[in-house]
Amino acid sequence: MIQRIQTIFIVLSTVIIGLLFSLPIAEISAAGEVYIFKAQGVTLGTEVIFDGLPIMIFLGIILLLHIIAILIYKKRIRQMRVLTYSIILLLGLFGIFYYFTYASFENETIAFKISVAFPLVAIILDYLAIRSIGKDEALVRSLDRIR
Repeated sequence: MIQRIQTIFIVLSTVIIGLLFSLPIAEISAAGEVYIFKAQGVTLGTEVIFDGLPIMIFLGIILLLHIIAILIYKKRIRQMRVLTYSIILLLGLFGIFYYFTYASFENETIAFKISVAFPLVAIILDYLAIRSIGKDEALVRSLDRIR
């Protein structure tokens, strides 16, 4: 399981998505105050301005899909399908990021942190894993033809 390169890609993607639970995504400056945007929501000090439940649900589902993809390593086609669903949800996560930053705080200064790129890195890693799984599947099918 772990000796395959696609498993390494999926594990790295899982770790990166897991980091989103704790790292700040952006800082929003509005009316002289700095709001912190994390997966838990938008906060001002200890006061929660916007609840981040949709982000937490998305991240939880994405993490669950990645764990499932790691565990079903013998079913390559299903593994590719699970990773494709994960990529779709990661793209939806960008829409939620947009809503929480730009739609909620119009005409305010937004300073994005490096963690905003983590879903994009996870998408790339998932794509590389899907490609590697496809190569494995093609190899297995070609060996079946030889027999």
